[in-house]
Amino acid sequence: MKFLLGILLVALSAVGVSFVLPWWTVAIFSAIVGALIGIAPWKSWIYGFLGLFLVWGIWCYIIDQANESILSNRMADLFGLENSFLLILISALIGGFLGGFGAMTGSLFRKLFSKQKGKKKKRRKFRS
Repeated sequence: MKFLLGILLVALSAVGVSFVLPWWTVAIFSAIVGALIGIAPWKSWIYGFLGLFLVWGIWCYIIDQANESILSNRMADLFGLENSFLLILISALIGGFLGGFGAMTGSLFRKLFSKQKGKKKKRRKFRS
């Protein structure tokens, strides 16, 4: 349940702040969501990745369809890509990595300052 909530919160925060703030601020809001949800860092990376991958992928597709793929085909030619779908996929992957690392940073930040309840650190004894 926390996993789906994380995907939803990352996606909604990305859509909400993208109209007002620069594109890179979605990583900050993903970190805030990662700190609030408080699950394992690798799971938070996955929901951060999925949340922003879906938002940026769908958003790029909607913009691409609105201008009949004129701009994306020209940009794909400029980058040497075969078609505009690859450009949309690369944009979504960049957003996914941005959200994933942001959420993982927030989760690790929470883990850094949380107290371990009832767990003692085990010391390894090295034999020489």
